[in-house]
Amino acid sequence: MNIQVASRSIDIPHSEEYEPIAIVGIGCRYPGGGNGPDKYWNFLLSGLSAIREVPPDRWNIDTFYSPNEDAAGRSYTKWGGFIDDIDRFDADFFGISPREAQAMDPQQRLLLMCSWEALEDASVAPDRLAGSRTGVFVGASITDYTSVQRHRMLWRDVHANTGGAMSIIANRLSHRLDLR
Repeated sequence: MNIQVASRSIDIPHSEEYEPIAIVGIGCRYPGGGNGPDKYWNFLLSGLSAIREVPPDRWNIDTFYSPNEDAAGRSYTKWGGFIDDIDRFDADFFGISPREAQAMDPQQRLLLMCSWEALEDASVAPDRLAGSRTGVFVGASITDYTSVQRHRMLWRDVHANTGGAMSIIANRLSHRLDLR
């Protein structure tokens, strides 16, 4: 089997026990500005690191940093992998109210954006999928955003449960695309 990835070819040995797959569209976001498969591939080829100091628009590192790794409620590092423009979600485009979007975990927002980009990349009109028997399978974890919302007392909002639940992340996309 031969897979084309961002203008690169990867040979995968064929085996009778595995069905061939085809990747027909890709949408992605990665730390270091890897928005889209070509940018990500070029970033990988550059040999640069996506790890950087916490951007000031994320949180005030001086409030949370301690070089002591045993300090309670503190981070002992100032570094991480951060996706740029994580706050640029067009809620109206996806038919989501601003209030609901605020309650949505960024993982749900990223899934909607990247899935839409994958459909565009594949030249698949989303309305062609409406009503189709199409499965959505998503792995998601870490509920830090929900913890932050609870700390800010925003968890009492009507959208807090669906916005923070990882159990409905696939449903968020299947509902938007009207998949059955």
